[in-house]
Amino acid sequence: MIVVKSSAELERMRRSGRMVAEVLELMRQKVVPGVTTLELDRLAEDQCKKWKAKPAFKGYGGFPYTICASPNDRVVHGFPNAEPLVEGDIISIDFGLIADGFYGDSAVTLAVGEIDSATQKLLDVTRQSLEDGITAAVNGGRLSDISHAVQTCAEAAGYGVVREFVGHGIGRALHEDPQIPNYGPAGRGALLKSGMTLAIEPMINSGSPAVKVLEDGWTAVTLDGGKSAHFEHTVVVTESGPEILTSL
Repeated sequence: MIVVKSSAELERMRRSGRMVAEVLELMRQKVVPGVTTLELDRLAEDQCKKWKAKPAFKGYGGFPYTICASPNDRVVHGFPNAEPLVEGDIISIDFGLIADGFYGDSAVTLAVGEIDSATQKLLDVTRQSLEDGITAAVNGGRLSDISHAVQTCAEAAGYGVVREFVGHGIGRALHEDPQIPNYGPAGRGALLKSGMTLAIEPMINSGSPAVKVLEDGWTAVTLDGGKSAHFEHTVVVTESGPEILTSL
């Protein structure tokens, strides 16, 4: 069942969403050559403690960290570690928290120093595919309109759209109905209604869409060793169009 949020509930989700956005902005400032993803993880957790908010991912299904840190060929759910990032890397950071009973969830892929033009294009197209998916999240539309918009953008650039991981509803739970694939034909699935809150999150590979999960049981990597990018926002469907809840 897809939960439609009240105006009071949406105000609480705006608060949690803004907190998520502030942490990811802090990550953006701190991602430079030489920083470790473990340092970034500690920064995110410290900020949650200051706000008396709870990290959404730590302990969720046994996940041991506050952020998912997925560099280069890592697609999603990467474990932070003590290996320094180097010039030319990209790093996807997925972060969520719960505040006042409601979750916020967002992800960005950041360049570490200067990156090559091909990698920059991957980031640009993945970000655009998210924007296109959000644009399709309109009152009266269909759920798969979002999926189709993401796929159309990514595949037009020659990239692979990951099938194994999807976006989701969000609110009092981190993962609510519906699931939101990043591929598929338009005009299908649930009718979108004002008050629905959705975490839309394209994961786009530079080559093949195929992935595999490493022995840790969490970290997904591209099967062909190519790079992957991941962007996500929590949004609400409104009468006047989609509103991003995880932005500053």
